[in-house]
Amino acid sequence: MKENKPISVEHVSKSFGERKVLKDVCVEFEKGQIYGIVGRNGSGKSMLLKCICGFVAPTEGEVTVNGKRVGKEVDFPEEIGFIIETPGFLPQYSAYENLKYLYSIRKKTDPAKIRKYIELVGLDPDEKKHVGKYSMGMKQRLAIAQALMEESEIIILDEPFNGLDEKGVQEMREVLLELKLAGRVILLASHSREDVEYLCDVVYRMDGGVMERSV
Repeated sequence: MKENKPISVEHVSKSFGERKVLKDVCVEFEKGQIYGIVGRNGSGKSMLLKCICGFVAPTEGEVTVNGKRVGKEVDFPEEIGFIIETPGFLPQYSAYENLKYLYSIRKKTDPAKIRKYIELVGLDPDEKKHVGKYSMGMKQRLAIAQALMEESEIIILDEPFNGLDEKGVQEMREVLLELKLAGRVILLASHSREDVEYLCDVVYRMDGGVMERSV
């Protein structure tokens, strides 16, 4: 691992048949920074994040997370907390029960930590209401709690503010800024120019699978 650069993407391309979704992407992400990744639907943003998380294998190139090659030395890097696409919560259970179950998948249990992160995103850990009855904004808050609760070094968020009202967006922005100050690496894919300008230290634009740094 290069010093202070826990994520390295080297000449990554991804093709589905003749359609090339990522084209020779080379980028490194450092600690204590928030990176914005912007672009239209289908530009390759989500595909790049999936390659970093290990959900999709590149056709060419290599992704390294904390010195380990994804898909070769590690399948799914444990150091990553993420929101990619719609979170798969169990609709018949409460917020606390959902996060307790997801935490247990990694053979972990820490009721105090689960409560802490539910409260951090503005929800009530004692609320018995089933997640299936939550508004979109409440589900998004819970998704952010899920991404943060394991206190991962790397946080990857794909459109994390969808469904949040203005107050919710501002609250979640402040949470991310605090995590940045704590030395986390945060990757934020967003359509919102305002979110990117407010939060991000470095911005990359994707178009047709090509990634370029914005000036």
